[in-house]
Amino acid sequence: MSLKFHWFLPTNGGDGRHVVGGGHGLTPGRAGRPGDVPYLTQVARAAEDNGFEAALTPTGAWCEDAWLSTAMLSQTSDRLKFLVAFRPGLVSPFLAAQMAGTFQNLTGGRLLLNVVTGGEPHEQRMFGDFQDKDARYRRCDEFLEIVRRLWARETVDFDGEFLKVEAASLDQVPDPVPDIYFGGSSPAAGTVAARHADVYLTWGEPPEAVARKIAWIRELADAEGRDARPIRFGIRMHTITRDTPEAAWSEADRLLSQIPADAIKRVQEGLRRSESEGQRRMLALHGGSTDDLEVYPNVWAGVGLVRGGAGTALVGSHEQVADRIQEYAELGIEEFVLSAYPHLEGAYWFGEGVLPILADRGLWKDERPDRHHNAAVPFATAGKAAS
Repeated sequence: MSLKFHWFLPTNGGDGRHVVGGGHGLTPGRAGRPGDVPYLTQVARAAEDNGFEAALTPTGAWCEDAWLSTAMLSQTSDRLKFLVAFRPGLVSPFLAAQMAGTFQNLTGGRLLLNVVTGGEPHEQRMFGDFQDKDARYRRCDEFLEIVRRLWARETVDFDGEFLKVEAASLDQVPDPVPDIYFGGSSPAAGTVAARHADVYLTWGEPPEAVARKIAWIRELADAEGRDARPIRFGIRMHTITRDTPEAAWSEADRLLSQIPADAIKRVQEGLRRSESEGQRRMLALHGGSTDDLEVYPNVWAGVGLVRGGAGTALVGSHEQVADRIQEYAELGIEEFVLSAYPHLEGAYWFGEGVLPILADRGLWKDERPDRHHNAAVPFATAGKAAS
């Protein structure tokens, strides 16, 4: 098995040397770095240079549009794929299928899709969507059925509870058809994931909780008869990886020291209004307290104090972070969607520190093209990295 690793595009303004708040309907905190094409190009190139396969690009009122951002960045990077988050129901299924075909065909197959139904009613209403949570999932089910049938070159007639198309057929089918990534911890989310997802994504929880979630989705997928297209599993986490455990935890302490207590209180009050079951599970890991944030060895819940969505980080030496990744992989996690603070530099900490260890263990295969490096001085590099 070769694990896949993806990075993150901070299109709300690049994540710098502190935790950026916001997400899930909250106003983001100060970003510190511009979310512009030059900076995001640096992030994209750092990701592809360090062996990441794709970059997750978020969706919401708090960030730049994912489709437009990644279309621009596809022209300033070479190989990196883009895991584009989008919300079904905000565009028609035919248009979404067409957009995916255009993106895939014009970039040479560099599109993956992350379907986000939306867990914050007030934010959905900003987009003109007034359906409740369960209705959004039922509509998503219809949406993905239509899209997949269009990608299969069918002429689609569909008259559902929410969506209707007549004699719909797509001339430019994406080649290859992009994988669909889907997350959600509620019963309604599990049903849709089991039917349509290629990869089920979960936010980072302790391994025991992740194992239960994998078993739950596998059971639902088996009931849907997914033998020909088995579902895969991925996890979304942050990383603080350094040469020594002490250096990594020192960095976690530095990040925590920059978060004011009043900011934690304000953000937690906002996040508790979320309809998202996954967000509720993130909040339960720390309860709004800065005590006992290491909820499992090398799993730190400090990010979730002020950030909606993924709220845990892998913290430790490169070896320890590799150990935790291996532990999650043994549960069935095959893909890891990661980020860091500071974000650009974090791609190098992980790419140069953790990925070589995983490669030595046979858990990751480096797919980067060979690159010839001339030595800057006529001496061999000393230290562990040279070996």
